[in-house]
Amino acid sequence: MALDRVTVRGRRGQGRRGPPRKRGPAVPARRSERAERRAAILAAALAEFSARGFAATRLDDVAARAGVAKGTIYLYFRDKESLFQELIRSQLSPVVETIEAAFAHDLPVRAAAEQAMELFVREIYGTRRKDVIRLVISEGPRFPKLAEFYHREVLSRILAAIRGVLERAAARGELRSKKLIRFPQLVGAPGIMAIVWNSLFEKFDPLDVRAMMSAHLDLLFEGDGQ
Repeated sequence: MALDRVTVRGRRGQGRRGPPRKRGPAVPARRSERAERRAAILAAALAEFSARGFAATRLDDVAARAGVAKGTIYLYFRDKESLFQELIRSQLSPVVETIEAAFAHDLPVRAAAEQAMELFVREIYGTRRKDVIRLVISEGPRFPKLAEFYHREVLSRILAAIRGVLERAAARGELRSKKLIRFPQLVGAPGIMAIVWNSLFEKFDPLDVRAMMSAHLDLLFEGDGQ
């Protein structure tokens, strides 16, 4: 009988141990959920910042719009400022990298400028990315750390890429004046003006941004005013 009991217990134990159950990819699933939650917070932040401005936006409002608890935001972002900085980086860094890659090629200056113009119209002016730039313009004077972050992560890189194109164009004799090398801001100035115009006057006087920027390139690189 003792042997029978031992045998039964052994069989029961074997039954419990059995072959291990197959488990799905839990870690990748959690990573996907975290990425989706982070993206939802950033989207909600863009909506709230655009509607209220940086100062008036509360993380409670961002959390409510994102459908998460306020404490969840702190799992991803240190504070409201770091949330805004990540909004700048996530929205605009891909565009900056595309511009840098395009301007690395040894193209004629007009062709390079036209590429940048199309990229601006399609990827910035035609999307919510223009709202991020508008926010920097409107909130930067009161929150200089945000302006400094935007300058470091976005503007300085774009200006460096433009200056590189202009320097190569000058070496080939494509520029009538080298003043543009000193002030590469002049090349992209219509983009900023278009964003400001869109914020203030679009409802009353719509602007053909692509045509305006093309005319600007004529003035810079052809001088015929046509």
